[in-house]
Amino acid sequence: MLILLPPSEGKSAPAAGDPVDHDALWLPSLARHRRRVLAKLAAMCARSSTRGRNASLATLGLTAGQHAEVTRNAGLPTAPAAPAAEVYSGVLYEALAFPGLPADARDWLSARAVVFSGLWGVVRFSDRIPAYRCSAGVTLPGVGGLTPYWKKILTPLLDEAAADRPVLDLRSGAYAAMWTPPPGSASVRVLHEKVVGGVARRSVVSHFNKATKGRVVRSLALERAAPASVDDLIEALRDLKYTVEERPAPAGRPRQLDLVVADLK
Repeated sequence: MLILLPPSEGKSAPAAGDPVDHDALWLPSLARHRRRVLAKLAAMCARSSTRGRNASLATLGLTAGQHAEVTRNAGLPTAPAAPAAEVYSGVLYEALAFPGLPADARDWLSARAVVFSGLWGVVRFSDRIPAYRCSAGVTLPGVGGLTPYWKKILTPLLDEAAADRPVLDLRSGAYAAMWTPPPGSASVRVLHEKVVGGVARRSVVSHFNKATKGRVVRSLALERAAPASVDDLIEALRDLKYTVEERPAPAGRPRQLDLVVADLK
């Protein structure tokens, strides 16, 4: 099984360590592409004029109070790196709580989780990276739109990596557009159900959605689940007491699953 995850905007910057080694990251054939994106990002963010700094903020979708993110990006080629599981620190990763998992669960997840990134394309949890700010929705000078850039490069590699095993897709937005998994996969959204006036109503709540996805991944890791198909995956999730419903999907596309949860926590 492969588990596809988004990155997080929130990141914990490593205090010390060697810089990123592109050749040591998962799928080393991506090294030259990663170097290209990193070099263009760092060069853009190294501009010191007010106009250049403001343009970098706009390109990255940052506010006027986030100049520190631009400064950090400028130093990425030599910045300390740490395992991606320690760098990503947003809501999903807090709920996943990777460092607190037993060693066998961490090993299970490290062999299956794939984090999509506007800067790196994809990384594994054990890949050492610095903290950065660059979403897949960015159009980077000298590279272009990062979503189509990575989609073209990643598709043949991930098609091969996903062959003959189920894929659990927990991405959304631009990260989901970076690669379309094969039909033997499942895309999951989380719905909050509450009863209003005796009628059950469902909605997507962003923060809750991310936290639930983190807990789902943690639950699967603790069980070291080994589904051989999407049907097995659905059964595994239901065994873990999740309410899973399937909705229609176009022929030849990933199956669409709804995870329905009543409690916001």
